Amino acid sequence: METVRVGIIGGTGYVGGELLRLLLNHPSVEITAVTSRMRAGDYVYRVHPNLRTRTRLKFVPMDLEQVTEACDFVFAATPHGAAVDLVPPLLERGLRVIDMSADYRLKNPADYDRWYGWTHGHPELLSEAVYGLPELHREEIRKARLVACPGCMSTASILGLAPLMKTKVVEEKRIVVDAHMGSSGGGATPTPASHHPERFGGIRAYNVEGHRHLAEIEQELNLLSDEAVAVSFTAHAVNMVRGILATIHVFPKTQLTVPEVWRLYRPFYKGEPFVRLVRDVRGLYRLPNPNIVIGSNYCDVGFELDSHINHLVVLSAIDNMMKGASGQGVQCLNIMLGVDERTGLTNLGFHPM
Repeated sequence: METVRVGIIGGTGYVGGELLRLLLNHPSVEITAVTSRMRAGDYVYRVHPNLRTRTRLKFVPMDLEQVTEACDFVFAATPHGAAVDLVPPLLERGLRVIDMSADYRLKNPADYDRWYGWTHGHPELLSEAVYGLPELHREEIRKARLVACPGCMSTASILGLAPLMKTKVVEEKRIVVDAHMGSSGGGATPTPASHHPERFGGIRAYNVEGHRHLAEIEQELNLLSDEAVAVSFTAHAVNMVRGILATIHVFPKTQLTVPEVWRLYRPFYKGEPFVRLVRDVRGLYRLPNPNIVIGSNYCDVGFELDSHINHLVVLSAIDNMMKGASGQGVQCLNIMLGVDERTGLTNLGFHPM
């Protein structure tokens, strides 16, 4: 197919940099605009040094008319809250938009007041926006004008739980998720919590009650379940740069065996290019580990049964910058373009890390 012209609005952050890295190697894409308010006129490799010699692109100011003229697709890689008013004029001008922020993920406008503390300025678009998780919404993504990419911890949690919700085998109101995430999940702008001396060498639980990603997790799981789903979710900041491990505790309604659990997961993810089921009997990496997926778009999902209390532990590992953000965004772009959704995303993870 002919190449499409793609712009990145907000190209200086980690998500913007990862989008650049992926799209520069994409055979169906020409990057025609990368915007920045602070770095306009500067080479992108001065912010993203891994791109040195690979591109001579420069950041440009955000000018709606110029972006419209230069692009067919736009990634909005802006902070939460910044894309709300940016997306509607892009859609009005005929562009297709993939929003990397949380601004269009939630279907209920009231959830933005509850979870983000602000009133959504364009609630009429929330019903149109497609939640950008291909494993659940592939056909909707294919036709969408606006795709809202999921949060990183939401992605790991939903993919770990989706087959169980669909098959109704676990208690819907007794789900506990502990998500452990690397520092890049906090973005490129440092805060006291992400400052290296405060983070190094420890594990810090945060947003123990009321984490924003919980809204997405329950929204999507409720679409799969006939019964209302309730999740307890706790995030942990851990001493690594990239990666997420979601440890998920659920309680089967009846006693399950290992073969029965396999029969829940294998059909659900059959043919999925980026979900791997990991439960080996030998070796060091018998269960999902974020170290093995870093740099890839894979989500590794595995499980163990605790027969002592009829307890199922599901483990879900992703690279938060890839399947948890930019890789998933490119996967959605591929679906929208009608090309093989693995295009530009065939890198395997690093080992050792």
